[in-house]
Amino acid sequence: MGAAGSNVMRKKSRAQIKTINIKHDLPTVHEALSRLDHELLLARHEGIAVLKIVHGYGSSGIGGDIRVAVQKRLQEMASTGQIHTCIYGEDWSKSDEATWRLLQQRAELRQDVDLGRRNQGITIVALVGP
Repeated sequence: MGAAGSNVMRKKSRAQIKTINIKHDLPTVHEALSRLDHELLLARHEGIAVLKIVHGYGSSGIGGDIRVAVQKRLQEMASTGQIHTCIYGEDWSKSDEATWRLLQQRAELRQDVDLGRRNQGITIVALVGP
């Protein structure tokens, strides 16, 4: 495992969703994207179906560049079939169609502490479809 992977904090919540914090030590955008790529590969290797990426949202007033870059990368990956879907934290709610579909497929995710909180600092990633 490379240096980027060793610095990334990991934990599993009650909802069986693996949480990856790629912004914990305030990396550059390039470092954060490298961590994202590494963690996606690792999750696939481990057979993880759903990840919660913690990327922050720019609360310091300096932009949120990591959030924008991570979400852009994930959207590109979804459009090319590299991941099944990504749901931005502000949409991670039962009233969102994509979220509702994922919750129907994986009922255990209903216990996620961020569900319905409109947390702009996270993105949910489904690596595989139903």
